[in-house]
Amino acid sequence: MTDRRRIRWGMTALLTAFCMLLILAAGLRTAYAATYRQGSSGEAVRTIQTKLQRWGYYDGEVDGVYGSSTAEAVKWFQQANGLTADGVAGPATLRALGMETEADADGGTQTGSGDFALLARVISAEARGEPYNGQVAVGAVILNRVAHPSFPNTISGVVYEPGAFSCMLDGQFDEPVADSAYQAARDALNGVDPTGGAIYYFNPATATSAWIWSRPLITVIGNHRFCS
Repeated sequence: MTDRRRIRWGMTALLTAFCMLLILAAGLRTAYAATYRQGSSGEAVRTIQTKLQRWGYYDGEVDGVYGSSTAEAVKWFQQANGLTADGVAGPATLRALGMETEADADGGTQTGSGDFALLARVISAEARGEPYNGQVAVGAVILNRVAHPSFPNTISGVVYEPGAFSCMLDGQFDEPVADSAYQAARDALNGVDPTGGAIYYFNPATATSAWIWSRPLITVIGNHRFCS
């Protein structure tokens, strides 16, 4: 091998190694960007604190610093929502908070399909045994809340809001999802709304809140009353 070829081969090898290091660094950066823990800081941490504070899990300062109080609040949120309670805000916790991770943006985690699956799961849990129109109606209420200024502006934010859905407390959320719930979620996402804009619903046979009866009735579908 001539000296010129040896130099060219060496430069090519160095360039290849440098490119591999850049790819590895990008992968590590994406993984870190999708996980926040004690010691992290920045705007994403501030968003985590703001959401937890709004939902009653965090009463500390919104300072963008992931300290012990933030970790405890994350742990409390995780326990309440069936997640691993480790105090680390990883991809599953961020999605539950309604936050898109860098992996989501790059297509590594399909947030849209995640929202669809979550919507179908809640429809199945809340309206199992209801007529199909009533299943679509439950999905429509969730989407109406997303669009309403009084509720979180994401599907996961609405679903995981403390006390919003009884299925999160009675174990129904963890039951297998009915096939019809997937179609109902698809119809609701496509704009079908049998409720006429309702943001509340309840079963009068099981409701224990006097307040819910004060909500103006829009329509009745199956066992549920849908209200504004």
